[in-house]
Amino acid sequence: MILSPRSSISDSEPVAHDPRAFGVTPRVVVLSLGLAALFGYIIPIVDLQFRNTYLGAGHLPVGAVGALLVLLLVINPLLRVFAARWAFGRNEILTIYTTCLFSALVPGMGSESFFVAHFIGAFYFATRENGWLDFLETYLRPWFTPALDPSGHYAGANRSAIEGWYLGGGAENIPWGAWLVPVLAWSSFVFASYVMLGSLSVMLRAQWGEREALSFPLLRLPLELTEDVDRRDSLGVIGSFFRNPLMWCGFGLAVAIQIINGLNVYFPDVPPVPLRLPTGGLLTDAPWNQIAPFGLNVWPIFVGITYLLTAEVSFSLWFFLWLVQFQYVAAYYFGLPYASLPQAIGHSSDGGARAFTAFQQVGAYLVYAAILLYAAREHLRHIVRRAFGRARSTPAEEQEALSYPAAFWAFVASFAFMVAWSCAAGMRFDVALALWGLYLVTAIVLTRAIIEGGVMFINQGWVPLGTLAQLFGSGPGKWLAPASIVPGTFFQVSFFQDMRGFLMPSFLHAFKLAHDRGIAARRLWLLIFAAILVAMAVGIWMKVRLGYQAGGLTLHLWFSTVAPKFPAQNSQEFIRGARDAGWGNWGWMGVGGLATFAIVLARSRLAWFPLHPLGYLLALTAPVQRAWFSFFLGWLAKTLITRFGGHDTYRRVTPFFLGLILGEVSMFLFWLAVDAWQGRSGHPLLP
Repeated sequence: MILSPRSSISDSEPVAHDPRAFGVTPRVVVLSLGLAALFGYIIPIVDLQFRNTYLGAGHLPVGAVGALLVLLLVINPLLRVFAARWAFGRNEILTIYTTCLFSALVPGMGSESFFVAHFIGAFYFATRENGWLDFLETYLRPWFTPALDPSGHYAGANRSAIEGWYLGGGAENIPWGAWLVPVLAWSSFVFASYVMLGSLSVMLRAQWGEREALSFPLLRLPLELTEDVDRRDSLGVIGSFFRNPLMWCGFGLAVAIQIINGLNVYFPDVPPVPLRLPTGGLLTDAPWNQIAPFGLNVWPIFVGITYLLTAEVSFSLWFFLWLVQFQYVAAYYFGLPYASLPQAIGHSSDGGARAFTAFQQVGAYLVYAAILLYAAREHLRHIVRRAFGRARSTPAEEQEALSYPAAFWAFVASFAFMVAWSCAAGMRFDVALALWGLYLVTAIVLTRAIIEGGVMFINQGWVPLGTLAQLFGSGPGKWLAPASIVPGTFFQVSFFQDMRGFLMPSFLHAFKLAHDRGIAARRLWLLIFAAILVAMAVGIWMKVRLGYQAGGLTLHLWFSTVAPKFPAQNSQEFIRGARDAGWGNWGWMGVGGLATFAIVLARSRLAWFPLHPLGYLLALTAPVQRAWFSFFLGWLAKTLITRFGGHDTYRRVTPFFLGLILGEVSMFLFWLAVDAWQGRSGHPLLP
């Protein structure tokens, strides 16, 4: 739990009449919007063209931490030496960091602005043999994509516009006539989703931040870095965090590893520090060859974050992965080899999950989201009563980013807009309602995993249309009919297929900081959305421009080639009729829901119970499959230190693990600068 500093004002706090205490000052606004424009411009180049370490695409964004370090270690020390009265206060720096949580994610990998490639790729890769144009031209509106002319055909100038984006040749004459209406339509849709998530975050902040006192581990580093900024002595220049020897030990370890491995990239004769061990060649004999693919990977940043978590969360993050894998081993002994098990349609995990485990996960998400909302029922009931004028405002509500009635009606209006927009695109109302209802379920659960479990790189491992198709059937005459399938698959790819950059966790982090630090929350709300608009506008413009300048086929394959094919591939599969649909999927979904309920019930009744449902919810996701060994190392370090040294030793050693995090992020920034200088591409240090 992050304690509110207002409970004990110290020498490190700004005085009440100092405008810097409110965080959102004119210079903060200018700097935040300038950084939003910078990130919107540079992140598509780094992520898509050079394919190096992402500046965003995670919930401890490298770009945001980089901006924080520049303010703390360069700008503020210079101001304190030459113009002390102009030095940034702690709340100002945290406000800038907060806006960077959004401006670093909106234009980057895993964000909804990836629709720029997603709504044109299926047309470019359509051939007479695959027959994609037969249903794309039939079921999509002309305003939905730049690929269709006013008559709804992929031809003429629109076809040339799409081919020009993929083949490149020059950014001087971008055919904005084809792009403008679809880009504006999709941008309004994406922006409505941000309003919806932001409003929902306002309604959940008090419940999760105060009543349940969740830990928000990803806020630990920025709070520690800025702890002494407002001190009036010499510590205000370089704070006590940077004077801790243990922090520098952790920092030095991470730096040494990444320096050596980075040199190996440029000079292959330098032996690397081995951090990855593929396991495919080790598990070749039955029954162990039934285990889905995974590796032994060490990322110091994940080890450091896991050390900050509660023991039950950190243990569950790796334990449940193995529990799911052993289900495949058990299935083999029952005569059901892994390769013969039905596969979940559209499942986005790297592990190729089979239906009986994937539907457990779907059931787990539905039940856990219901449990979270049930736990918040009194608070949510008060919000609804406030929205209908049946309850009065409380003093605590004045500290929220929006009043509860404004948050409630903004949430309802934005959700209704998204459903209506989907219906205008061709989806049936009830299918659109189910699609965006499942989006809210997913967003709530993943946000909870981030603010309680510290999983900075995350996705859900399942997608809704594949799930609905295998539950209800799909195709002509079915509930999931072609008119809903085709536009729905485009929404699914842009919003569900890779949710690593969705914004709800950033809203919760921002509002938690604002409440605990006394930052002007309502001004912060306006600044956040201004930064989102700037970053989104510049980012979309850059994505369009990069295609015509460099050629979409040269950009990141996931962005330009792989994911953009999914709408047509999934549509074709669903229109033909979902395979493996049946009552068995409902049964396995029930198993997942019951298992989740049992874990939650055991946690509430048994003090010794060591498991947390978040591990079960994330077991089939790519982040856990890639980083489980790092989670294991973080859990093991905390367990051993606490067991043999006690909680005091755990607290004293914490700076070492914060140093691991800071050292890793610093090296990400260092090698990004070196790669930019050398013009090197394909050097990612994060998954």
